[in-house]
Amino acid sequence: MSRTTASQLSSASRREKPSLSSRRFRDAISIAEKQGLLGGARTLTVRGRMPSLLVEQAKKKTGIQSDSKLIEAALANIVAADDNADWLLAQRGTVSRDLDLEF
Repeated sequence: MSRTTASQLSSASRREKPSLSSRRFRDAISIAEKQGLLGGARTLTVRGRMPSLLVEQAKKKTGIQSDSKLIEAALANIVAADDNADWLLAQRGTVSRDLDLEF
């Protein structure tokens, strides 16, 4: 089986200027690919019942038409998620209130 790369997400997204969200998903797939997460045999089947409107809108937003590729992009997006916001919030209260921040 061939591996999916960020540039292979969909022919429609290659023809049109990609939106910020579709670039984000391509970037997520690229990160997952670089981490070696997309290699190997496709042996696991993931299923679930989804609201059709949710799937329709996700396909429209990403440009992905395949259900399998859509799930792959969603999982890659979770794996590639940036945890900086959580770290920043965890830093709250770690700087002394007595610290002079004026120049």
